Amino acid sequence: MKEDKTFDLLTQMIDKAFSNYYKKEKKMETVAAPVEQPTTFYESIEDYTTVTGKRFRMTKDQKERGLNRDEAFTETFGDYDR
Repeated sequence: MKEDKTFDLLTQMIDKAFSNYYKKEKKMETVAAPVEQPTTFYESIEDYTTVTGKRFRMTKDQKERGLNRDEAFTETFGDYDR
């Protein structure tokens, strides 16, 4: 009876493919993207709403510290009137 070598051939091909794949060293390069400062300057909360279409929302931390909306806005986007 003749032996069927198809199974052995496929097994060898699969083993070779896996060993070649895992043999390669994969280096992960992490490149930190530069943090960009906002280029859009908002004159006021109303200007922010007009430009973005969103309303300015205070953070939970700003609320807990007792800031009003104008103070929170200035803290978030800076005072660009200087």
